[in-house]
Amino acid sequence: MTKSQALQSNLDVDYVISYRFAKTADKSRAIAQFEKLCEAIAHVGLQTEVRNGDSHSVLLFVRVASDEHLYGEVYRSRVRDWIHGVRAAAPPKETREALEAEPLYEAERLRIIYQLITNPSSEGGAAITPKEGEWEGVESIFALHDHAYNKDWIKKWTSSYFLKTEDLDDIRNRLGEKIAFYFAFTQSYFTFLMFPAAFGLFSWLVLGYFSPIYGVVSAVWCTVFTEYWRHQETDLAVRWGVRGVSKIDVRHRDFAPEKTVTDPVTGEKVGFFPSSKRFQRQLLQVPFALTVVVCLGTVIATCFGIEVFISEVYNGPLKSVLVFIPTGILTTVNPILTTILTQFATRLTQFENYETQSAYDTALTRKIFVMNFILSYLGIFLTAFVYVPFGTIIVPYLDVFNVAVRPFAEDEKQLHHTSTSSWSINPDRLRKQVIYFTVTAQLVNLGMELIVPYLKRRGFAWFKKMQSERAAKNGTASASIAANDPPEDAAFLERVRKEAELDVYDVNTDIREMVLQFGYLSLFSVVWPLTAVSFLINDWFELRADAMKICVEMRRPTPWRADTIGPWLDSLTFLTWLGSLTTSTLVYMFHNSNKGPDGNPSNIQLWALLLTVFFAEHLFIILRITIRHVISKIDSPGLQKERRERFMVRQQYFEENLNSLNKLPTLSGSGEEINRKSLEEDARESSLRATTPESRFWSRQRDWKESAAVAKSLIEKAHFASSPESKKEL
Repeated sequence: MTKSQALQSNLDVDYVISYRFAKTADKSRAIAQFEKLCEAIAHVGLQTEVRNGDSHSVLLFVRVASDEHLYGEVYRSRVRDWIHGVRAAAPPKETREALEAEPLYEAERLRIIYQLITNPSSEGGAAITPKEGEWEGVESIFALHDHAYNKDWIKKWTSSYFLKTEDLDDIRNRLGEKIAFYFAFTQSYFTFLMFPAAFGLFSWLVLGYFSPIYGVVSAVWCTVFTEYWRHQETDLAVRWGVRGVSKIDVRHRDFAPEKTVTDPVTGEKVGFFPSSKRFQRQLLQVPFALTVVVCLGTVIATCFGIEVFISEVYNGPLKSVLVFIPTGILTTVNPILTTILTQFATRLTQFENYETQSAYDTALTRKIFVMNFILSYLGIFLTAFVYVPFGTIIVPYLDVFNVAVRPFAEDEKQLHHTSTSSWSINPDRLRKQVIYFTVTAQLVNLGMELIVPYLKRRGFAWFKKMQSERAAKNGTASASIAANDPPEDAAFLERVRKEAELDVYDVNTDIREMVLQFGYLSLFSVVWPLTAVSFLINDWFELRADAMKICVEMRRPTPWRADTIGPWLDSLTFLTWLGSLTTSTLVYMFHNSNKGPDGNPSNIQLWALLLTVFFAEHLFIILRITIRHVISKIDSPGLQKERRERFMVRQQYFEENLNSLNKLPTLSGSGEEINRKSLEEDARESSLRATTPESRFWSRQRDWKESAAVAKSLIEKAHFASSPESKKEL
């Protein structure tokens, strides 16, 4: 097989399991564990093949042994969805008929097979948990890239400006709903950015900075987008058949139930952990948040003070060098603190003991968002709400040199004082800071996503090559990894080994980038109206860069299902609310002059500022309720599909179960003549059996014809007397 052919075919491989054993490990124990692994895989209906991996590892190739077994698992999964309300209609009773009505798509197939490998034995899986417990030798489980599809995908996207619904459906079919939701969100965000970009350009040319009109438009746009995405999210979940799927998500592997109880709805025995006890553990999030604010806030505030002092107060030697001290501190201390706090957040989330994986991910994401919020926005907040209004008071105290030598000075004249009269705030500092985060930082981040992983792979490849050459010179070179590869599989196995070395893709990282970008737009775009223009250009490349990153720089993601972007929607709502407050405050402080209060707090009327914030918040609440109500009335194909499916289920129920009504006899008339003889016969029969007033009342007329005949006789016998009103008229 040539290299080009190896890229076109995966040889029917569904998953690859990388099993690694150390040099000093007990070989007999490693062999026994691998045999157990193969046995567990075979027991769930999967076929295996083994090839040599890289140093001290083997590759276990897995595929479905029988399509009938796979179809049974797919049918079981769909029935489970219907039982838990994810599907409106039950799948057809025949498996083949069900798959013909709704064909199996690739992401569903890979997800079912992955669950066969990783689900616990009680749920029909092999219970393989990579890097944990008895399976610590299992390094990774991953599917292979479809390089032919990836090539067409990237080519198609690079030649189009917008993603259609069909493109999102294609992503869902290949990579799963969770990743499809990210691309749908980014595409919706990109489309919505066109309006603030156009209006921002107009505002920059005509209205200027800190425009109240732009502030109002920006707040309205952020609210509309947030509420629209909330609606669009539901529509896509219905379209993809995953609405409510988070309720039946896979169980978190570290969940430790306190006891086993009987589910009051299903009657099944399930693990139970009291919500009250979990809530008590969740209260630890308060000291955790305070710790994050103190640790990261202290570092950022300290570096902020040093940077202001060096750049605006200090005039001594090496100023051009010393100005990089804050950057050096932030780039060295912040990553260390972030790593430590992230580990602490992970341990805290595990201690809270969530039952499902989605609940665990949601709790962890919210904790990480607190850290991201401080790291991303605190510097601008300090500039806007500390440096600008209180600069003339605070900056003189930043003269660290004077503070340090004051105890050693014999006379005040020996000290150099920073006079408030000779110093003024930098009016462009806030704007330049916003431009840096919305332009420069976005470009750097985009380059880090594309260039750094490429350089990293090239660097590792070069290092391995150098090691091999050095070992060959010293005569200690070991046999080549590919030495025993069958010639027809050599190119394919080389590709698999390279994919095994790739990083794991985390979609939450990309969603976090978009949400934080939205935060800059919501919170600080009034400072620089061209913010949306920068984001519009960046996000066009970001969408395609993320697709390329998934195809080239990362392993193929496991196609998990989702019905939302998770807690990031709550983050969007929070940033929208906070943006209404910050925008109104900035407009109040700066709208008269681009320089703001000029560092003198006396220019700020506290009562007016608080009144502005008060009205802004209440107007935001009214606006959000109104927009949410209006958008909720908008119909969509997904919601129509849901109503149609529910209607068809009810219609089918009536057709199948109420047909017996058509078999009931109708109350047609017997056509018998009513005469004296028939009446005497009826009276004789009624006297022979016990009767009740009700039966006697309803037995006087035998059918509708008798009722009509009696009414006829009554009408004919009636005499119409003249009414009093008619007499008056005469």
